[in-house]
Amino acid sequence: MIEALLQYEFMQRALIVSLLAPIACGIVGVYVIVRKMVFISGGISHASFGGVGLGFYLGVNPILTALVFTIASALGMGIVTRRTRLPEDTSIGIMWAVGMAIGIVFLGLSSGYHSGPFSYLIGDILLVSTADLILIAVLDVIVILTVILLYKEFTALSFDEEFGIVVGAPMGLLYFVLLCLIAITVVALIKVVGIILVITLLTVPALMAKQYTHTLWRMMILAVIFGVVFTTLGLWLSYELDVASGATIILTSVALIPVCLSLSRVRNRRRECVDAPPHE
Repeated sequence: MIEALLQYEFMQRALIVSLLAPIACGIVGVYVIVRKMVFISGGISHASFGGVGLGFYLGVNPILTALVFTIASALGMGIVTRRTRLPEDTSIGIMWAVGMAIGIVFLGLSSGYHSGPFSYLIGDILLVSTADLILIAVLDVIVILTVILLYKEFTALSFDEEFGIVVGAPMGLLYFVLLCLIAITVVALIKVVGIILVITLLTVPALMAKQYTHTLWRMMILAVIFGVVFTTLGLWLSYELDVASGATIILTSVALIPVCLSLSRVRNRRRECVDAPPHE
């Protein structure tokens, strides 16, 4: 059956994306969970729709314009939340709405009828092009290299920002770099699960990985593995059931959360039994 699936070129591309996208997702998602940046990540993902609309208006690849627009939105949210007195949730909510509104305006100004924007909202991994594959691979490389180069600094930012400031690390700049990585990851996931559902795939694998370890690099590896399992299993189920791929991937990941938590509890209990002192 696998051979039958892979005889189609669009399924081959979809499978490759299901292996590539979880890389950035798993790595950056760990920082999102550890630093409790879920809401701002949701704001960044929804604001990216402004870039999608701009792409259709200009007649260029919406992923490219979404990348630029999403990074700009992420930096804007960071500036507003760090340098103004507005409550963080209020400022993020405003920019979230503004990004979506800009996308709708640009789509309205575009000539002709467009059905494509809907696929960016809910995702359609089967429509991924070769150009999308190359872009996602490049984004993965950017994320990996950035995290490798700044791993110690990001660790300080995640667990003890005040200590990082004391030792002279540029915590403010690192925060904005992390926001850019979130923006990059959002763009890498848009074609997989869509703008509306990005935040789930960005957080669930990292959340599940956190149940098994508290070391950042181990969490990242586990999160990438979980992400690959979710996307490939969801892709297969969507094909078999003939339903939307993005939604199926999300439902698959959420459905496996209880399984992950149960296995984690069993593992912890066994460890407690092993570590417990023998009875005299």
